[in-house]
Amino acid sequence: MNIVTEIGHLREIRGNLRGTVGFVPTMGNLHEGHASLCRRARKENDFVVVSIFVNSKQFNQSSDFEQYQRTSEEDYKLLESLGVDVVFCPSEEVMYPNGYEVQVSETNLSRELEGEFRPGHFTGVLTIVLKFLNLVQPTRAYFGEKDFQQLMLVKKMVAELFLPIEIVSCPTIREESGLAISSRNMRLTAEQCKKAALLSSLLGSDSSDEAVKLELERQGFSPEYVATKWWRRLAAVWLDKVRLIDNLPTVKKDEKNAALS
Repeated sequence: MNIVTEIGHLREIRGNLRGTVGFVPTMGNLHEGHASLCRRARKENDFVVVSIFVNSKQFNQSSDFEQYQRTSEEDYKLLESLGVDVVFCPSEEVMYPNGYEVQVSETNLSRELEGEFRPGHFTGVLTIVLKFLNLVQPTRAYFGEKDFQQLMLVKKMVAELFLPIEIVSCPTIREESGLAISSRNMRLTAEQCKKAALLSSLLGSDSSDEAVKLELERQGFSPEYVATKWWRRLAAVWLDKVRLIDNLPTVKKDEKNAALS
């Protein structure tokens, strides 16, 4: 497995890859959710490239950025065991050599839900994702459905900018309790993890969005939003000092396809 930190080295390696390339962008601190993306990329492509970059531009709070766990050695071991060919882990200076003067923004979908509560977040996401897609030039790039609004925005950007890349959406990986696996879960106590599992349970209930929000409040969460859009029910909540997001489909795929036909 090649571990690359410089753009020139990445381009040299990429130029020698003959076949399809699957790409998985990450911020490190890897877990089973990331592993599932890598396995799928490994299954569907000749080569797999993973990026590890904690992107400061998508954090709204500097403290959140500073608290994000950096686990490079553990990440490398996991990626090697998954058969990843190249890991690109650049520095801030490499990815933003002239600062943050050029940005990629979307002006509609990015302004609601996550965009309302995290202004500037999606601009940071789209900017760095576009940089990585341009550098890696993958055949396919893999994103989890847990960040569903992000997934939609990346698909929209790729379509609008005519990038010859397939964006592959992958199901959310969950704990046995139903809690969506996330790097943020590591900041929860055992008791908080049990309570956090209520989020997916309530999202999957037949209750209205407002009823779910009220029940979350009653259970000790601080909800930012609970909303049904895009055939999903999505939510963001605070549990003490940890922010959690999740979503579940509201209709089955065959029902969705029937509605669109």
